[in-house]
Amino acid sequence: MVFGDEFNKLSDDFVDRRQWRYDPPESLTSVGVTYARRVELTSPSNPFPLERGGVLESLVVEYETYGELSSDGSNAILVTHALSGDAHAAGWDGEARRRDRQWRLRRPGWWDGMIGPGKPLDTNRFFIICANVIGSCYGTTGPASINPATGRPYGLRFPEVTVGDWVCMEATLLDRLGIDQLYAVCGGSLGGQQALEWALRFPDRVGKCLVLASGPKLPTQGVGFNAVGRHAILHDPYFRGGDYYGQAEQPRNGLAVARMLAHITYQSGKQMDSRFGRKLQEESMKKGWYEVEYAVESYLNYKGRAFVERFDANSYLYMTKAMDHYDAAAAWGGGDLLQACKRVKAEMLVAAFSTDWLYPPEESSLFVKALLANRIPVTYVKIDTIYGHDAFLLEVERVGRMLRAFLLSPMPSRRTQAQYNEGSL
Repeated sequence: MVFGDEFNKLSDDFVDRRQWRYDPPESLTSVGVTYARRVELTSPSNPFPLERGGVLESLVVEYETYGELSSDGSNAILVTHALSGDAHAAGWDGEARRRDRQWRLRRPGWWDGMIGPGKPLDTNRFFIICANVIGSCYGTTGPASINPATGRPYGLRFPEVTVGDWVCMEATLLDRLGIDQLYAVCGGSLGGQQALEWALRFPDRVGKCLVLASGPKLPTQGVGFNAVGRHAILHDPYFRGGDYYGQAEQPRNGLAVARMLAHITYQSGKQMDSRFGRKLQEESMKKGWYEVEYAVESYLNYKGRAFVERFDANSYLYMTKAMDHYDAAAAWGGGDLLQACKRVKAEMLVAAFSTDWLYPPEESSLFVKALLANRIPVTYVKIDTIYGHDAFLLEVERVGRMLRAFLLSPMPSRRTQAQYNEGSL
């Protein structure tokens, strides 16, 4: 597959692609109003074991599906979400008010630009599944859930979870849905770690694997950023060792600071310069020289405040730790990425973004070389963008074209020849 110059026609000038037109639920290209489902994956005689030694006696998973599963089950695509994502990947949440998820009233699912009739993940052709992961706070069992042994929220007594646990949970869910084989698994950032883990842990169940803005491990700088975010939460005076549920005061400041820091890492310097520059707040909004002065400060404050309305501080700790710990080479190759990649049987798409400093393109290039050394069919695309790590969400047009082309390309014969396609968008 070759990505030609036609993919470069979009201007490099700053255009806020977050302002694309949302498809209303009645639109022919929308999956419409959606209703999440919840399923219990455990029983008293069949608890869910976790990689780091813990056990969940009760595991409830929230998930959504879009499209229809074919009679032979061959059209299933699993979409895996990032740190702050959830199972609501597309459409409009029909239970947003009832479940007190007010933020969903204003916009559709987090990848609505990609999923729907005629979109890159075409629900006229594919059956899409997206599940919230263990330890999150959007319907799947996590630290805010009630511990059946105590009748109180788990808090930090919740067992530690890993990316591998999430993939095993997803596999168990697919078993329950009667899906043995995935046409594809696709994810960005923390979701990209899950997609790769699928190709390594269940190589015979995955046809195509799409890893966007992600890789075999989070580089050290990213681990450092996550550590600072956790520090802010753990040292919030209202954190109370994780037992803040039901309290009037919550660790909002710590979680907000963690989000503000993380959001900086999701952007690029060029993007922030283009959007904010050195613009100052209006004089009437300033309270003192030490208060918010620059427009970028106000923006980050807004992002922090909005995040604490929809996310749980304990979940942030658990999920960033899982992200930090993920190391495909250590798990499957004794520390050797080349050895780990021997397990892969899927056709791979690896997409990097030029200004991503969480998962920089040079890290993706090393991953691609390990795949090539094992004669794995791989398409590597480096997208030139100002949007940094979040480009996999914001570059709707170009990422969409890439996904569509890869998903619809014929499946190559296994290892008949080393197939390497490189392009830039």
